[in-house]
Amino acid sequence: MIHESSDHDSLYRQVCQKVEGLIRGGTWRPGDRIPSVRQASRQHGVSITTVLQAYLALEDQGLIEARPKSGFFVRPQLLKPVAEPKVSRPRSAVTAVTVGGLQSRLFEASRIPGIVPLGGAAPGAELLPVEKLNRILAGVARRHGRSAVSYDVPPGSAALRREIARRSVDAGANLAPDEIITTSGGTEALMLALRAVTKPGDVVAVELPAYFGVLHALEVLQLKVVGIPMHPRTGMDLDALEKVLKTRSVAACVAVPNFSNPLGSLMPDAHKERLVELLAAREIPLIEDDIFGELYFGEHRPRTALSYDRKGLVILCSSFSKTLAPGYRVGWIVPGRFYKEIQALKLTSTLATATLPELAVAEFLANGGYDHYLRSIRRTYADNIGRFRQAVAASFPGPVTITQPQGGFVLWVELPKGVDALRLDDAALEQKISIAPGPMFSPKQEFGNFIRLSCAHVWNARMERAIGTLGRLAVQQLKTA
Repeated sequence: MIHESSDHDSLYRQVCQKVEGLIRGGTWRPGDRIPSVRQASRQHGVSITTVLQAYLALEDQGLIEARPKSGFFVRPQLLKPVAEPKVSRPRSAVTAVTVGGLQSRLFEASRIPGIVPLGGAAPGAELLPVEKLNRILAGVARRHGRSAVSYDVPPGSAALRREIARRSVDAGANLAPDEIITTSGGTEALMLALRAVTKPGDVVAVELPAYFGVLHALEVLQLKVVGIPMHPRTGMDLDALEKVLKTRSVAACVAVPNFSNPLGSLMPDAHKERLVELLAAREIPLIEDDIFGELYFGEHRPRTALSYDRKGLVILCSSFSKTLAPGYRVGWIVPGRFYKEIQALKLTSTLATATLPELAVAEFLANGGYDHYLRSIRRTYADNIGRFRQAVAASFPGPVTITQPQGGFVLWVELPKGVDALRLDDAALEQKISIAPGPMFSPKQEFGNFIRLSCAHVWNARMERAIGTLGRLAVQQLKTA
């Protein structure tokens, strides 16, 4: 209890000092909820007004932050200023893709017992609403009986398509259920889109670094890539894209405007509109991956590029794999003018999306459970991003740059030039730590001193130790270089 003075100004300053001391000393760590105003009033023996004034002063200093209906939390604080990576400069030449082996290696690592999963960009099961989904799944199975185990041929569950269409309003798209086809996850949606608008040997414009799943799909379909530079905050360099479009024949463009993987960049709305217009003027389809669009940290859900489409040339792909249930494999595609082709391709791909998971997801969306869960998980991922950035800045050898995404749950980390990400991956696996080395995100295995880290698991001492271990391994590699 504070006894030093009865003067109000002195009391509030003493509360500030005590709370700041607990934060600086590590008792309360980034993301922790600090005592409520009432609790702190009792603990310090001062009025609620005094505590509130102290908390507001600490908020002004950037030490804590208020969250509506949740209280006050410790804000992530980097121990030293850390820059973001510069705009990427991938090779401008058209190239074939060779990433399949690296992708297989990452998936194999995920099956190692006891692995610390910093490599795969999938939400940890401990963060998912597993019990609620299981109850809904069981209830749906009882109520729907035989229809729950029957084929649900394209376009798929009407109930789910209605819910997806309803949510599209927040993203500016205003879709009708009949414009949507459900898919077996986002990967199938992407493959259907590429198969509908390209043929083997065609050139596809792709942002680089790019999600390795996109690159592997291009490799399997025997497509070639022309890489477009990426800004860590605003995404695809549209001036560079325009230059490519003026000099090369491009069959399609693949982009992730909302929280790209691995950068986490968010393309401004004006850029999205320009992207759509650049491609539409040349009748080039845009395949938009919006799989992270719901995981925004700001106040509003970012718009999709599809919302600016006037010619039916934007094909939107997404799924619930990053937000709700990876194992359900429930995704969807908005084919635009390519609806008939994609519906036919779906029939020859997986025939139908699994009926029971479709119905369960539709019910979870309809009863408000999904929105409630998203509000919580967005805060978790925002906290995790801050904690991981702090740990990387403290543990990794300099100079190091780290992205600062405003959504999603991945970080792109640039290590000193003397660190080889593939060798670091080898050393990390020996310590049972999985990472995603930068060469996975380039068709010709560029970004040799970059890694992607997934922040989609509960932050705890085990995660913190793993980051520390990675930092030591990087230091060791520099010493032996």
